Amino acid sequence: MILRKTISKEAIKEMPRTSFPGNIYVIQSAIEAEKAIAYLQTQPIVGIDSETRPSFTKGHIHKVALLQVSSIDQCFLFRLNITGLTQPIIDLLEDPGIIKVGLSLKDDFMMLHKRAPFIQQSCIDLQDYVRPFGIQDKSLQKIYGILFEEKISKSQRLSNWEADVLTDGQKQYAAIDAWACLNIYNLLQELKRTGNYEVAADIKEEEKNLIISDK
Repeated sequence: MILRKTISKEAIKEMPRTSFPGNIYVIQSAIEAEKAIAYLQTQPIVGIDSETRPSFTKGHIHKVALLQVSSIDQCFLFRLNITGLTQPIIDLLEDPGIIKVGLSLKDDFMMLHKRAPFIQQSCIDLQDYVRPFGIQDKSLQKIYGILFEEKISKSQRLSNWEADVLTDGQKQYAAIDAWACLNIYNLLQELKRTGNYEVAADIKEEEKNLIISDK
């Protein structure tokens, strides 16, 4: 597998759109959260992400509204604006036996800490994890495009995550963001295990090689 160091927005636009193939569960009560966490605690690795209602007023920031936690085929959308950060969710985030994979996790946890104190453990930030593979891009959309040649739509990013009812588009967007992190991690782990990859040469290096071969 050839791993590009970076990818353009134009290249991503031409890719087919990815979609979440599994089941999505919207969690809106403490009891639902407890049942969801019981399942997630059976998983060795999960993908995580969060969403916050955008603020269009200077100086005003909303608390994180949604925490997405996904296995490879089940994604749970915890509506924290309704339930708060319940103890079972905190237990999952603090569990050293479950790897939590996300992107720009520092920002996610900074927002989550405003809802309740906890000490996250066993977390992997993909922005750091992709570096040894030569990938220089930092956004989830670009990293996913490089590895899977599919486009993650960002059209719902600035939607109202505190709405009474989440739309199907919001559910898909939220689920994909957490699930994609897990997909990326699993693929990179496999590539690391097999060594079946190489980092694409820079364009300048390719041009230099062409000149040498012409000689």
